Formats: sequence, C-alpha cells, structure tokens
Amino acid sequence: MRNKDVKIVVSGDICISVLQWITDPQNSQGFNWQTHLNVHSLLKPGESLLLSELVALATGASILSPRLQEPGSFSSGEFLRSTAELDLFPVSADGKSNDKVYRVRRFLGFTGPSAGTPKLLPIIDDDENADMVIIDDENNGFNAGSDYWPLAIRASGKSPVVIYKMNNPISSNALWKHLESHHIENTIVVINSDDLRAKGVNISKSLSWERTARDFVWQMENNPNLAFLAGCRHLVVPFGLEGAIYYTNQKEAESRLYFLPYEFEGGLIKEIQGKMYGLTSCFVAGLARRIIPQICSRNGLVKSIGEGIKEGMVAAQKYFIKGFGRSIDSLSFPNAAVFVETENDFIFREHVQDVKIPRYFNKNCYSCWYILKDKSSANLEEIAHNIVKFGEKKVLKYMPIAQFGKLKTVDRTEIESYRSIKNLMWEYISARNTVHPLSIAVFGTPGSGKSFGITEVAENIAPTLIRKLNFNLSQLSSPADLNSAFHKVRDLSLEGKVPLIFFDEFDANLEGKLGWLKYFLAPMQDGVFREGDSLRPIGKSIFVFVGGTSSTYREFCGEDLTDETEQKQFAKEFKSAKGPDFVSRLRGYVNILGPNQTDENQDQLYIIRRAMLLRSLLELKAPHLINETEEAQIDTGVLRALLKVPRYKHESRSMEAILEMSMLTHAKKWEQSHLPSQEQLKLHVDEEQFLRHLMHDAFFSEKIENLAMDIHEKYSENNKNNPKIVSDYAKPWEVLSEERKSFYRDQAKSIPNALLKIHYDVISIKEQPKKIEFTERELAVLAAYEHSRWCTKRKETGWKYGAIRDDSERTDPHLVPFDELPNEKKSGMVRMVAAWPEVLANSNFKIEHLKFLCQCEKAV
Repeated sequence: MRNKDVKIVVSGDICISVLQWITDPQNSQGFNWQTHLNVHSLLKPGESLLLSELVALATGASILSPRLQEPGSFSSGEFLRSTAELDLFPVSADGKSNDKVYRVRRFLGFTGPSAGTPKLLPIIDDDENADMVIIDDENNGFNAGSDYWPLAIRASGKSPVVIYKMNNPISSNALWKHLESHHIENTIVVINSDDLRAKGVNISKSLSWERTARDFVWQMENNPNLAFLAGCRHLVVPFGLEGAIYYTNQKEAESRLYFLPYEFEGGLIKEIQGKMYGLTSCFVAGLARRIIPQICSRNGLVKSIGEGIKEGMVAAQKYFIKGFGRSIDSLSFPNAAVFVETENDFIFREHVQDVKIPRYFNKNCYSCWYILKDKSSANLEEIAHNIVKFGEKKVLKYMPIAQFGKLKTVDRTEIESYRSIKNLMWEYISARNTVHPLSIAVFGTPGSGKSFGITEVAENIAPTLIRKLNFNLSQLSSPADLNSAFHKVRDLSLEGKVPLIFFDEFDANLEGKLGWLKYFLAPMQDGVFREGDSLRPIGKSIFVFVGGTSSTYREFCGEDLTDETEQKQFAKEFKSAKGPDFVSRLRGYVNILGPNQTDENQDQLYIIRRAMLLRSLLELKAPHLINETEEAQIDTGVLRALLKVPRYKHESRSMEAILEMSMLTHAKKWEQSHLPSQEQLKLHVDEEQFLRHLMHDAFFSEKIENLAMDIHEKYSENNKNNPKIVSDYAKPWEVLSEERKSFYRDQAKSIPNALLKIHYDVISIKEQPKKIEFTERELAVLAAYEHSRWCTKRKETGWKYGAIRDDSERTDPHLVPFDELPNEKKSGMVRMVAAWPEVLANSNFKIEHLKFLCQCEKAV
C-alpha cells in the first residue's frame, strides 16, 4: 500500500531491545570458546522506534519519527533498555510442521539509564500539518515531556487523526489531558485488555466472548476509574490476538465486539510457542493502514476503524507466527510480509467477525444475549436442521464455538464452565510444589456425557501427561476400599504423570446420605490418605467428583428447594454429612447439558446441542450417509422427530441407540422405514410423540380438506354482513367453484410457512388444544405474507392488475402490494389470518413458539 502523500508522525517513549540467545558449540576441536555454548546479543529498536518501523511497513506513508542516527547511540547508557532471551520455537502448535523460528523465551526485565530519566528523542523533520499522529505511551516519561510531543498536536488549529497507544490507563498524565482538551474528537485510544486488568478493571478472560463483552460494557458504565475513558470518541481494546472491542461515544455510547469464532482470548498462543513483544504495536500499525484511505473523509472514520481492527488482528497474528525468523544472522525484523496478504495465509480479515454489544441487559435473564442469535437471521430450529444437514463448520462459521479435542459446544454456559475448568487445570499442571489435588465436581443427568467432556478438556491440555482412572463409589463396599484407589493414584503420580481420577456417583449413599464425603476431606485438603497409623501422600492429581443423584450443583447444595421446612431439613443433613466442608475444597464445577432441555425458560439451546450430537453420530457411525458435498442424507420427518421429540429417556445414549437400531448399513438415505419399531423406540422416547413429529407432514396433508372448509366457513361468517363480498365466497362448500376451493386449499397448505415468519410452528397432537391469539404485529405480518402469496398465485393463473374486477378479462384491482390496499381490504386479510388458530385447533393442530435463546424475545 503506497501513501507517500500522507504524512504520519510516530513518536513516544524510547527503548532499546537487547536480544540474547544461545547456540550450540561451533565445533569440538577449535579454540576453547568455539567448543562451548555461544552467547549472542543484538540491539534492536523498541517501543516507539519499533512502532514507527511497523507503521512504515504497513502504510507506505511518509513517516516522521525519532531516529537513532549515530552508530554508538544504541549502546548509550542514557536510554532505557529491555532485555529478552530468545530461543527456537515451533512455528505452530498443531505439530503439523517441524519449522521453528526465534521468539522470546522470557523477558529478563528493564535496565534504566545510568542517571536521571530515560532519554527522549526529537522527531526528525517534524511537521505540524501531519495527517496522522501515532503515539506510543509506555509510561516511561514521554507523557510528561511536552517538548517532545509532535507539533501537529501542539500547534493551534490543527486536527490530525491521533492514535494514542496507552500503556497506563490513568487520567492524570499531561499528554492525556492535552489530547482530551484539544483533540478528543479525532483521537483513537488503544489500550491492551491486560493493561486495563492491571488497573483493577474486572473483565473476565478466556471464558466466552459474550461474558467478556458484557463485563467490558458494565465496567465502562460503572467503574469510576474508567470515567475518563467513557468520554472517548473512539476506544479500541485488543483482547489477545483473538478479539477486540471498539467503543464509541459520540451521540451515545456503543460497543462492538470483533472476534475469531473458533478461538478465545489467549487461545492462539500456546506455551510451547514462546512469546513476542510488539504485538499491540503491530495491531496499531494494521489499524493505521485501514484508516489512511479515509483520512480526508472523517465521516468514514468509524467504518475504517472497524476494518482497521480486523487488519490489526490479522497482522498481529502473522507477526507472532513469523517471530524473529529462522536465523538471527539473516534477521529481517520487523518482517514486511505481516502486512501482505497472500493466498497461503492461515488467517484473513474475513475470518474476523463482529457484532454489536447490547448496552443494557436483563439482569434476570442469563440468556438475554448470545452472539449466535445476532449472527443468524434464522430461528434455532432452522439452525439445528442445517447443522445436521450440512455440518456445524458451515452453519456456525460466523458464531463462537468452543472445541476441546472431540468436544464441541456453542452453548455459552458450557463454554464458560469448560474454559473455567481448563484454566484451573492448566494453572494446576503448570504450578510447582503443589501438595494437594485439584478438586472439581461434575453434575448432569445420566447419559449426558459427564466424564467425556472433562476427559477431552484434560487431554487437550496435556495429552502425554494426563492418565485417567475411574472408580465408581456405588460399587465399593466400604471406605477402606478407597485406599487401594489412592494407591493406584499415588503410583501414577510417582511415575511423573498427573492422574485424572473420576469418582463416579460420589453422592451415593453410605451409612446415610452423602456418606462418602467425609472420607475425601483429608485427601482434598492435605493431599494425603490414612493407611493404618500412617499418612501417605497422594501426589499431584486431579479429582473429578461425578454426581450420580444430583443433576446440577444447585440441586446438590439444596439451593433449588423452595419450601422452608425442606430447606432447614436439608441444611441439617448436608452439614451432618460434611457437605459444606466438601464444597469449600472444590475449585470448580460443571453442569453438563445433555440433549434434553434443562429449563423451559433459560435453556433454549438444547435443540442445537441435539443437532451437533446427531451430526457427530452420523459422521462417526454412518459416514456413508454423508455425501461428497458434506450433506447428510436424512428424511425431513426423521430429522424433525429426532430434533423435536420432547425428551430422550437416557439422554445422549438414547440418541445413539436409535441410530444404532435403525437399518442403515446399506441405506443411501435415512428414511422413515429404516427406524426401529414402536416398541423399540419406546425404550428411549415417548414413541407416540416421536411418531407425530415424524408424520407431521402426512398428518397435515390428510387434513388439508378439513382446514380449507373451516377457513371458508370462518371467512363467510366474518363477512356475512359485508354487501361488497362476492357471492361465491358465501356459498356452502359443496357448491363452491373448484377455483374457489383451490384458493382455500392453497391457503391451508401455506399456513405452516406463513407461521414461520412470526416464529411459530404447527404441531399435531392427540387432543384439541386451546386457541391462541396473535398480536397486532403478528397479524400484520401474516396478512402481508398471505396477500403476497395470493398475488403470486393469482398472477400464475393469468390474472393481472386492473382498475376494476373483471372475471372474463381476469383483472383485479387488489393485485398491488399490501401497503397499497384499501384499509377495508387490509382489515379483511387480517380477519382471515386471525381465524387460523381456531381453524388449526379444530383439527388438533397446536401452534407453538419456535425456540428462542431467551423468553425476552417473545415480547419483541
């Protein structure tokens, strides 16, 4: 990108980066020093000096900045120094390539100047008419040294675009006060999320993008330490290499989240890949690259910042991957290639998704905001259907999805729980001198896959280190049997492994309710177990307590009880069983959400969980049903029944069983005829409800004639006093013309599709349901849809618009858009669709809401 006519001033704190690395001996027979490890050292520009180089590479603009011109300047003791130890690290963490590059093994710290404060440098050929000013404020003296500030922000009457990279987010520094007073409209503040957290700003990390975004919005609105930032016109906060939030406050505050769907904050950089400095500087350079084309058109600044964030995220990731290169001897750093897009890149701007963050949240509704909802115009049932048919990678590619080994989930509750557990496990495994086990609990209904999820998370962290053991407490006869279990754990620990021990049904009875708990207190707290008179250490290990009688943590702790007497009785028994002591030793828990709905109001994503499970089962057990375009061959009725049956008796095991019992070995498509018999289905689902969903289309087709007759009757009844009604409409069904009968049949057939427009579905049931009433908004949508369908059908049969109705000429004045109809005709259409609930109820069809992520949406 060439922008030589654009002048950019880059300045800020000055630092020299001291890079040190060790190489193997040069030979075994040369000079003594050649036969030993060789230590190398190199000086490179850091902080604003590095930033100016990155901006020059990114933009191709004329860069005005400080320079170290004299050869001896780098070694001058007047400058601040930062020392980093380098080493060779894998280019990527997936193990697919053996290539390595130099990155930072550890940062050794700073070396201050020999006397006074760190030296600052003037800007060479500074120009007060610069188009853009980029400042790197690392809180090392520049923000107080006004003599070194760019002329473009000091001169009166100038209004450059300012990108202010702030390391220390406080309102008291002189530079910020100056920018706030004179350049706030055009200033883009960039603060790394970890710098905010270092100031006590509580924003969650590596849980879910929704949680991070909600925390950020709350902090901006309520944290007094951020009050000075709340007035920013433009604030950009990178969250690792994987996300960023763009906050604007012009007419009113708005925030937008930019994220990689398959990643979370900190997820791209693995421990085995080392570290890099300058990541935020590279992000800023990418941001500037996209802003420059709009620099003369300030109206496009918001949009260009959004594109710049995507560019910055991509550039920072490529910068990290390339590191310092494969050889320091031929070091080209920073590498211009990080700002050049090629077809072989591993990431593109299109991979970065963005979504507006709601400013206000319903505190009583945990599910009030899901990115899944905002990134798709489809309802959840349509998304679920497409996941099974086409796979989650195609359907959910723009939405957050977490993967731990073979475990995949889009449910925010599960994502946050699993990532919390992953963070706990990682910290525990990485820590030294731990003397007690890490204890976590897992709850869920039988068959929900409680052990599977935790196993995948653990093996995803340290596959060669983790060793799994299982003990079912319901099968142990006495507490003494635990000692043999602890010995096996101890043996693995002594081998240098980290045992992952599942204590299944830990809440089973033993000498009363929760009788096992007291026998785990000492091992959990002190990491020892008693054998006779001896205390034996267990060693580093992870205890996973898997519930057998409680499906949630709240149920285990009695928090779901509402009756006061029951609460008191439970509390007494829980305390007697050492329940509070046991809970206090837990460091985390997960409620596993299986394919059944756990809560009618809060858990609407169960249908997505079903879809992802069904797709994975098809890929694993019936891959021949997935064609070369990755589309699953499955009958619509079978898919509908599997997704919509109210409950699976044995959760995921039942879904798997139904597939295994179906005759699919030589099938090309999963047809209804391949399903097991009703008696076999009865083992896993309510077979009658399953069959009603299965035969939904057939049931509806059978009743088209009855529905058409009912619609005609309701229409005649609603218009019996209307003298303008065509006489044919009011005749008994038996004597209606075939054309008029076809009109009503077509309307009856269209009802399910029409109801989808207002997020309703039609369900066949045994008994006659209660009639519902549509809202005014719903009636308007249905009337407009029905009129549009009628116009299309009318034109297909040769009718056209005419000022008057003429059957012989086939002209009709109502063949116009719904909004152009006379009010009387509109009202007639509204009355017609208002009769649908009663018509459907008469034929035992229930109208029910499609699944939403939260009940708040029903009111919209």
